[in-house]
Amino acid sequence: MVQLTMDLIAKNASHKNRSEEDFGQYLQKITHLNLSDKNIDSIGDLSFCKNLRVLYLYDNQINQIQNLDFASNITHLYLQNNHISSIENLSSLKKLEKLYLGGNCITVVEGLDKVGELRELHIESQHLPLGEKLLFDPVSLNSLAKSLSVLNISNNNIDELEELAVLENLSYLKAVDNRLKHMKDLEVVLKKWTKLHRIDLTGNPICQKPKYRDRIIVQSQTLESLDGKEIQGMERRFLMNWKASRAARKKSNER
Repeated sequence: MVQLTMDLIAKNASHKNRSEEDFGQYLQKITHLNLSDKNIDSIGDLSFCKNLRVLYLYDNQINQIQNLDFASNITHLYLQNNHISSIENLSSLKKLEKLYLGGNCITVVEGLDKVGELRELHIESQHLPLGEKLLFDPVSLNSLAKSLSVLNISNNNIDELEELAVLENLSYLKAVDNRLKHMKDLEVVLKKWTKLHRIDLTGNPICQKPKYRDRIIVQSQTLESLDGKEIQGMERRFLMNWKASRAARKKSNER
């Protein structure tokens, strides 16, 4: 395994070290740090990188999120494809906007109740215990309700979405290759997601339901793309007219 050292940081920093600067000043000026695919097994002391904005640590052997208390300026954190089992120690990252955790061993989405600016959460393809699904802590979901706009929860054995309805500013949900199968569950959340523009449910059982696409388009007036296919204005108008005429006929028959 490789230990996180100052030499490793200096070698991989995006800024070139000027000869007239001392090493300390150089480290303080680093804004982007790429330490991906270095066989690192733990996050060491990075506190000298005071101005760090973007940190790439994907494709390593890291099993714990730690030593990021200094990182109040970080906006993008890339931790995909490690061995992380718990979302923790992120409360100091007040400016964090994008968090990438795909391909880890996380079973519960939690520990995000202090990350108030988070706009994107990518937590796809967790290595879950057999038969289990990814769970969501209500406290974290409520904290993300107003900020989160992009959520990737693909390939996590998820079978319902209702608890995610609190994410009122969601504009893009990627939930491919899960176990979603109930149209009514989907219709409930679509009513709440009034800013949703894109949703991708490819590879779920629900996609095989009769009139699956039609029902979703009718339910969401803001949706512009479904399963990677653009929704045309003419398509929506036709379906809305069809729904209205069907409702009118039903009302007439009831009389």
